[in-house]
Amino acid sequence: MSKYLIVGASSGIGQKLALKLSEEGKKIFATYCKNKPESENEFIDYNYLNVLDENLSFDYMPDSIDGVVYCPGSMNLKPFSRIKPEEFINDFNLHVTGAVKVIQSVLPKLIKADNSSIVLFSTVAVQTGFKFHTQISASKGAVEGFTRALAAELAPKIRVNCIAPSLTDTPLAASLLNSEQKAEANALRHPLKRIGSANDIACMAEFLLSEKAAWITGQILHVDGGMSSVRI
Repeated sequence: MSKYLIVGASSGIGQKLALKLSEEGKKIFATYCKNKPESENEFIDYNYLNVLDENLSFDYMPDSIDGVVYCPGSMNLKPFSRIKPEEFINDFNLHVTGAVKVIQSVLPKLIKADNSSIVLFSTVAVQTGFKFHTQISASKGAVEGFTRALAAELAPKIRVNCIAPSLTDTPLAASLLNSEQKAEANALRHPLKRIGSANDIACMAEFLLSEKAAWITGQILHVDGGMSSVRI
């Protein structure tokens, strides 16, 4: 049985991915920070984790796991002039330092697997500049560089890839989609004329974890309705 760690699986993309993998009979070690999901799924084991804590422990997991997905989220959009420097640091700690700590903690478990995979998350805003996105773009830009460098260092044993979505209908984006007018306006900005779903992104993560992606590493996969590359 394949075994995966999903950090940030209490809602949105992480939760959807955990459910998809569990339906295939995969064992999921899922983490939450604030609200523990109510689940009777025998394949999903929820555990508390704050990635900002000084010491992280994954002693409850087996000696070998097949993959790690790191998807804690934040979306702080406001003018650059109103962002305090410590807010940039907080975002960096969540998206980059947290990922580093988790991966270093479970790296021995990944090395013991035959075809292990790490999946990280960025945003379309790194490649395509959007106003009010300096805070998230700074930390996610670091994630993209980290992805490529780590992929080089861990090859050929462990694959490392990153998904860069556009706006996705998850609780994190609720304030941007909380009216029919907002949802329609945001959908029309995309060449495919709709907002992404958690399932759209989870399907890509599921693929990157699988043997079907065995020859893919060091890539930033843009699952963004065409936003980053298509103009119509």
